[in-house]
Amino acid sequence: MKDYYGILEVNEKASQEIIEKAYKTLVKKYHPDLYSSVQKREAEIKLKDINEAYNILSDSFLRAQYDLELQKEKIRAQTSRNVSEENTQNYKQNATQKRNENISGNRRKKAKTQYVRNKSNVGTIFGIADLVKDLWTNRPQKRERKKMNKTDWIAIGLTIVVVFIIGVILWFIPFTNGWMRQLLFENALFNFIGGLFS
Repeated sequence: MKDYYGILEVNEKASQEIIEKAYKTLVKKYHPDLYSSVQKREAEIKLKDINEAYNILSDSFLRAQYDLELQKEKIRAQTSRNVSEENTQNYKQNATQKRNENISGNRRKKAKTQYVRNKSNVGTIFGIADLVKDLWTNRPQKRERKKMNKTDWIAIGLTIVVVFIIGVILWFIPFTNGWMRQLLFENALFNFIGGLFS
């Protein structure tokens, strides 16, 4: 995984202004037009890395995603230094076994945090697709869902009341009245439901 903070020569807690200043300074320093033909290629590669680092670190969403991946990378590096080869093998076997088991409750949440996405997908559509796929794979199964209690029924009732009140408000606003009339009186579903009660 590339160290974008190292490429821009800034601290991990650097503000957006500092990152932007560092980027501008490095772009001037490594601009390919300033170098001869031999060094020009190295400067182009360096400038490409600088642009890539700036694109990730200047966007708050991509930076947060990158920081998360960087933190996971540091944790993995620390773990691999401290754990012997035998313990690492046992850890992999246990992780595979836990993933294959029917994980519930807190164990499911821990499994989600251990999921490692492809590092090259940070900030891309593929990274988001991997995240959605993981959430879908680890969703609660039907047998794990709890029965609805009194609080859940109250929440559903309040939601219905709020939707009804919003509908009444929209009915009395002149701008939306025509749309509400069309929805209620020209909609086949509402006409069918009204036919059942008439």
